[in-house]
Amino acid sequence: MRSFAPWALSLLGAAGAVSAADSETPSDVVSLTKDTFNDFVAEHDLVLAEFFAPWCGHCKALAPKYEEAATELKAKNIPLVKVDCTAEEDICKEQEVTGYPTLKVFRGLDAVKPYQGARQADAIVSYMVKQSLPAVSALTEETLEDFKTLDKIVIVGYFAEDDKESIEAYTSFAESQRDNYLFGSSNEATIAGAEGVKQPSIVLYKDFDEKKATYDGALESDALLIWVKTASTPLVGEVGPETYSGYITAGIPLAYIFAETPEERTKFAEDFKPIAEKHKGSINIATIDAKAFGAHAGNLNLDPKTFPAFAIQDPAKNAKYPYDQAKEISAKEVGKFIQNVLDGKVDPSIKSEPIPESQEGHVTVVVAHSYKDLVIENDKDVLLEFYAPWCGHCKALAPKYEELAELYAGNAEFAGKVTIAKIDATANDVPDSITGFPTIKLFPAGSKDAPVEYSGSRTVEDLASFVKENGKHAVDAYAAPAQAEEGAGAEAPEADASEKPEHDEL
Repeated sequence: MRSFAPWALSLLGAAGAVSAADSETPSDVVSLTKDTFNDFVAEHDLVLAEFFAPWCGHCKALAPKYEEAATELKAKNIPLVKVDCTAEEDICKEQEVTGYPTLKVFRGLDAVKPYQGARQADAIVSYMVKQSLPAVSALTEETLEDFKTLDKIVIVGYFAEDDKESIEAYTSFAESQRDNYLFGSSNEATIAGAEGVKQPSIVLYKDFDEKKATYDGALESDALLIWVKTASTPLVGEVGPETYSGYITAGIPLAYIFAETPEERTKFAEDFKPIAEKHKGSINIATIDAKAFGAHAGNLNLDPKTFPAFAIQDPAKNAKYPYDQAKEISAKEVGKFIQNVLDGKVDPSIKSEPIPESQEGHVTVVVAHSYKDLVIENDKDVLLEFYAPWCGHCKALAPKYEELAELYAGNAEFAGKVTIAKIDATANDVPDSITGFPTIKLFPAGSKDAPVEYSGSRTVEDLASFVKENGKHAVDAYAAPAQAEEGAGAEAPEADASEKPEHDEL
C-alpha cells in the first residue's frame, strides 16, 4: 500500500531534497561498519544512529541537517553515527531496518528505541539533549538560569521536600514526556519565591509570548499534558514541516492564515494575537507560507492560487471550514468566523463529486454527498474501497473488484445484503482516516461505527471470504442461488475450488 497522508503530503513534501555533502568534507558523523558498530555503541552512554542507503532521496535531504546536529552535539559528547545498509546488510537486518532513513537511539546494545523527533538539526539536538539528561534534573539557584536556556521550552516543578505525593506525580509525568520536554525541579522555597511562585507549583518557561506560564490545576497526567501542550504553543505560530505534526495532534482545531510574504505573515500574527489569546486552549492559530506550501490550501477546500486565505481544520472531526476567499482577511471579521465555528454555527465544507445519475457496472460509486445513504444509513454489509485515480495498485485491483461485485449482483438476495462500493478519496471528503491507497474497509450492518479494515491479499476469493466472516449477514458469495435459498438450518456443501476463477495476487 502506498503511504499517503492527504493533509500532510503537500506540506511536508514541499520541504524539498537537499544534496548530500561532499564525501570528502570532514564530518562529525561517525561512519560505522560491522567491525566497529557494536564496540562503538557499547563504549558510549548515548548514541543516535542513522541507517541509510546512498540512493535514498530522504537520506540525502537529511544529510546536511544530521551533520549540523552532529557538530553541535559533539561538544556535549553525544555522538551521531551512520550505517550504510547497502554495505552493512547484517547490521541493518539485526536492527530490523525496513526503510530509509531509520534513526534509532542507543543506550548500549540492549536498550534501543526509535528516534521520535523531527528531522531538522535543531530538533535532533533538542531531542538528544533531552535523552542525555535525567527525566527530572535537580536544580539549584546557580543552575536554574542555565537550565532555562537549554531548550525553547523547559518545565520546572517547585515542591517542598516533604511533599512526596506531588513530587511522585510530577516525576511520573516527566518520565512519560521526557522525549518531548525538559523537566527540572527544586525543593528550595527561596528559589520558588524568587520566581514569584509558591510551593507546589509547575512553571513552563518559553522563549516566546509571555515567556512563562504557571500551572494551577490538579497534578493529574492528562490535565497536565493538555496544559503543557497549550502553554507551549505560540499564540500565533507558523505551520511548517517541524510544527505540523504538533498542531495536528494537539487535540483542538487549527486555523491557518495563508500569506505569501514574511511581512504579511508578521502583520497577521500581530493582528490575530488578541483573538488567539481569547480562544487559547480551544483553537490554535498559525500563519503558513503560501509560496512554499500553498498547495495545502487545496486540502482545506480553498483555491490554492488565491492568497491571502484563511481556513480552519478540525482533525478530530475530519472537518474543514474555509473562509470566503472573496472577503478580506481582517482580524475582526475572521474573529467572528472563528467564534461561529467554535459555537457550531458553521457547517463544515464537504468536497464532493456529483452524485451519479445512474450506476454503471456492478461496483457502486460513492461520493461524499451519497456517503451516508450508501455506506452508513442502511442495513447492508458495505465493502468500500478508498482509491486514488493515479494509484497503480488501485488500477490493478479494479477488474478483480468488479468481478467481486458481480458475484453479489448476480443473486438478488445477496444484492439486498451486500454492497461492493468505491470512492475516490482525492475528489471527495471522507470521514474515515485514510493513510494509503487502496484502503478497503467493511462497514457491517448494525455496526457502521466500527468498520473493519481489510489487510489480506487482493484476490476475489479472499475479499469474498472477508465479507462473509466479518459481515453481519455472513453472505457466502460462492454459494449457488438454490443453496442460498435453503433454510437457515441446512448445511450448504463447499463450492468446488476447481470451479472458482483463478486470480493472481497483486
